[in-house]
Amino acid sequence: MAYDLICIVCPNGCHLHVDDNFNVTGNRCPRGPVYAKQEVTNPTRVVTSTVKINSKVFRVLPVKTKVAVPKKNIFDVMNVIEKTVAKVPVHIGDVIVCNVAGTGVDLVATRDILE
Repeated sequence: MAYDLICIVCPNGCHLHVDDNFNVTGNRCPRGPVYAKQEVTNPTRVVTSTVKINSKVFRVLPVKTKVAVPKKNIFDVMNVIEKTVAKVPVHIGDVIVCNVAGTGVDLVATRDILE
């Protein structure tokens, strides 16, 4: 089965075509074929969201997965995020949930909240 994609790796936005043998055409840079092959075989995304926090000043803490997780696991990750409550103090990069939803990826803070 052939696929047509728009590459999101660089600002060019190349229109890529992936054939049945995973040959990629339409790329203007060498990153296009790598992106296209991954996107059709095992698409991944970095999940960004917020979790509740027990701060007197802030109600939520922005978080993200440290690296991309398979798209098929995004809803599982979001279910964990929905139930998570962080405790102050929190620094950027602190692990909020280890191995979130069994993905092997940590959920980390993207903001300092000290009180």
